[in-house]
Amino acid sequence: MPPRLSVIVDGAPLPDEEARAFWARFSAHMEDKRGDLEGFARAEGFASVHPEVQSGAPVLMASRTAPQRKYETARAGRAASPASGSRDVHSGGNASSGGARGGRKSPKKKR
Repeated sequence: MPPRLSVIVDGAPLPDEEARAFWARFSAHMEDKRGDLEGFARAEGFASVHPEVQSGAPVLMASRTAPQRKYETARAGRAASPASGSRDVHSGGNASSGGARGGRKSPKKKR
């Protein structure tokens, strides 16, 4: 079963049917205007829209008051950022620990 597509507007989740329609509009907009979160937010009547990953599922966070941030890869939770060493859900590892291997070096081959 595919993950549920959720939309949270100023802390309140949209009903499933509305969320699916919102995601469909978001996907169409992003296909046409790659990375244009601000334009999509404005077209929907919001100040900002940000993709996130919560509990392994995609979530769009929309706000009537929060400022728009520049587009970046969806991350787990709101506070994630590469500078803080937070885990980027698309890289498979900790941004400050060397990626999927967790900073470990590959074992040397014996000759």
